[in-house]
Amino acid sequence: MKHIKFFLIGILFGIVMSKGEIISWYRIYEMFKFQSFHMYGIIGSAVTIGLVVMFLFKKKTLKSFEGNEIRISPKKKGLYRNLFGGILFGLGWALAGACPGPMFVLVGKGVLAILVVIFGATLGAFFYGVSKDKLPH
Repeated sequence: MKHIKFFLIGILFGIVMSKGEIISWYRIYEMFKFQSFHMYGIIGSAVTIGLVVMFLFKKKTLKSFEGNEIRISPKKKGLYRNLFGGILFGLGWALAGACPGPMFVLVGKGVLAILVVIFGATLGAFFYGVSKDKLPH
């Protein structure tokens, strides 16, 4: 019962994604063909909100739901890591027609074919977890 707030936030987030047409394959297609600003505006808004929230975390203004301080550990820098990861993520997004968040909203809307994509994403995450110590980070 103490986690009900997360469940409700998830439902609200799914409704917002659905109403904002973020889960629409056609909107994603338009974005990759540079035919519409819709998805770029949404992604830009998300990046801006993320920047503000990260700034507040680093200034210790925001805390976790339990009231604990959130610490941000420094990440390794490297252009090839970000470039390769971005290309891999973008290819998966373009081929599947959905990024990880909207995949579950699509299941909720009855698009059962996306279960194949979710299975593949889960399998990929599993194999990464198994082999991450052997990969160049």
